[in-house]
Amino acid sequence: MPDILPDILIEAKGLKKYFLTKGLFSRRGTVVHAVDGISFYIKRGETFGLVGESGCGKSTTGKLVLRLLEPTFGEVYFEGHNIFELNRKKMRRLRQKMQVIFQDPFASLNPRMTVGDIVGEPLEIHNLASGAEREERVLEVMELVGLNSEYATRYPHEFSGGQRQRIGIARAIAVNPVFIVADEPVSSLDVSIRAQILNLMRDLQKNLGLTYLYIAHDLSTIKHLSDRIAVMYLGKIVETGTTRSIFDNPQHPYTQALLSAITIPDPEVKRKRIILKGDVPSPIDPPSGCRFHTRCLYSMDKCKKVEPKLIDIADRHSVRCHLGKPCGAQEADTRR
Repeated sequence: MPDILPDILIEAKGLKKYFLTKGLFSRRGTVVHAVDGISFYIKRGETFGLVGESGCGKSTTGKLVLRLLEPTFGEVYFEGHNIFELNRKKMRRLRQKMQVIFQDPFASLNPRMTVGDIVGEPLEIHNLASGAEREERVLEVMELVGLNSEYATRYPHEFSGGQRQRIGIARAIAVNPVFIVADEPVSSLDVSIRAQILNLMRDLQKNLGLTYLYIAHDLSTIKHLSDRIAVMYLGKIVETGTTRSIFDNPQHPYTQALLSAITIPDPEVKRKRIILKGDVPSPIDPPSGCRFHTRCLYSMDKCKKVEPKLIDIADRHSVRCHLGKPCGAQEADTRR
């Protein structure tokens, strides 16, 4: 077991996940490099934002951290314990502390169960409450997320998207977890509802002492909720830093392109949009060297041959780019 810093709740080290797929007319399988050697940490009580395009490996990372998937290689430590070494009994106890909020509030709720049953089911699974005590806890949690107690006897189809996501959040916090993976929890909601759900998550974090891994492709919501951000591209983390440093001083060309796509709610203010060339390469056959070099405006011969390391360029700000100017002559310490 490595020396885990006391304020670190989650630490991923060299995490990889490859999927083997087989074609319709081919017996030979192809390997999909979904997550390809990433390391990060999450401190207690903070929100760690993971952002990138669809297919970059964000959701797979979230599933690995929860051990919903087994890794090809690497380790994930929760409170100093490697979760991939825990047996089934110990892992079941740990799951009470680790919960998830799913992206789709329509597909993630059982249409045959009432709201009370959906929120109360985790309490029975973990033997935390039953009978009248369970009903009391369900109503308490529903009140915390802004749902009326009379909704407990209704079914998911009777609610709007925002209300369904509140039900999903209630289910996640019912067992008093300390860590929640929020996998694009507002991406399928109306713009007018997104801020309400994000504010609810922030209030719950403050009141319940929650730690979030917040996954999104929208940097504007990431900025609203996250303390630190990691930018992913094709299975790799290409830049990480505090929210302020990422937005004020983005160093990786991919991060700069993502930030240029954020809409400014002022018609008189114009932002120079960075248009990336080409398409995202396939994770089945990722480019050699820097994975972003096929679309980068500053690509050099070195970028095509040598994979850049994640280097420190400032305090708590690291970038995986040959153009990065390190503040020290060593590779970034992902645990600092």
